Amino acid sequence: MEIRLAAYLQPDSIVDGEGIRTVIWTQGCTHNCPGCHNPGTHDFNLGFSQTLEEIKEEISLLEGQDGITLSGGDPMFQPEACIEIAKYAKSLNLNVWCYTGFTFEQLKALSKSKPVILELLNEIDVLIDGKFILENKSLNLLFRGSSNQRVIDVKKSLEEGTVCTLKKYDEKQESYLFGKAEYMFI
Repeated sequence: MEIRLAAYLQPDSIVDGEGIRTVIWTQGCTHNCPGCHNPGTHDFNLGFSQTLEEIKEEISLLEGQDGITLSGGDPMFQPEACIEIAKYAKSLNLNVWCYTGFTFEQLKALSKSKPVILELLNEIDVLIDGKFILENKSLNLLFRGSSNQRVIDVKKSLEEGTVCTLKKYDEKQESYLFGKAEYMFI
């Protein structure tokens, strides 16, 4: 099986989820959010294909990573491949975060006709859901770009049948701007 990627795996990210993470940038997204920080990932025909075996090999060689982050594009457009990657990461004791433009509620509804979506949700620890909305953009939010997006504990949400956010990320963080760099103090 192959996956279409927008970029090579990016290890050592500290902005795409808690801890030190490797980001897997999937190619393809129909949300086309105005102000998206990754518009080059939208076109399903761009990027390149890589086998899941190659991805797994790269993941197996990682050192000092707390987890992987599925981003893009939107990983929900390639659920079968993302399930396999997430399962493999979990077998190496890595946690899995995922960014999607769909809301949790939309994914649950989609899973009724496309059960593979629920399979993928079951492999994700933390989901950042919702489209990026430029009018709701905030530099004071951890791990998300606009205030409508939520940082969701997927396991708890599936168990309880309602969205359970990770409260420690619900509040805005105090932010200080220094030139172009932003520093957050938690």
